[in-house]
Amino acid sequence: MAEETSLDERLADLATGGRQAAVPLAAEQIRARGDRRRRRKQAARASGGVLLAAAVIVGGLSLLRPGPDPAETAADPNPSATAPLFVAPTPAPGEEYASELGYVYDAVALDGGRVRVTVQQLRDEKGTGVPTGVVHSLTLPAVTPVEVEHLSGGKPEDLRLEDVVGRLRAGPQWVFALDYDGEGRVQSLREAHWLSVE
Repeated sequence: MAEETSLDERLADLATGGRQAAVPLAAEQIRARGDRRRRRKQAARASGGVLLAAAVIVGGLSLLRPGPDPAETAADPNPSATAPLFVAPTPAPGEEYASELGYVYDAVALDGGRVRVTVQQLRDEKGTGVPTGVVHSLTLPAVTPVEVEHLSGGKPEDLRLEDVVGRLRAGPQWVFALDYDGEGRVQSLREAHWLSVE
């Protein structure tokens, strides 16, 4: 018990000595510390307000900015009254692309890195391409990927549409599968070398 009393006394002596040795802050120091805290809070509020205003401006500008160029329609804008209308194929659920089979011909290089082609649509009947009566034109980027085999002399190659414009200038001769994305844009052409035509 004597040890506990001496420990309690020691702790009390230490606490008393600590209070006597501690020097209280001067009033000027307390005010200066408070002013610094107030200035930091004001600066934080001001910078937060500036950031919020910048975010609102950027968001507003992104809404007012014109969107991407409207996608060109794959259909001929002036179809004849008797020709069936072209409707771009849409991918099945879970699929990335849908394909259209057809002769691709009358290729013309246009300004702005574009190529216009005519497509005579075919349907696959037991490995034979049969015309559907649908003919339409497309304007595609000149860099559209084109997979060829017979068109390149029997050697499979990956080219760009601009590389085969000269060979596609004539009438219907080369059959391709045109791959359309979900927005009706042609993403690539694949020579349909597996298909015989009537």
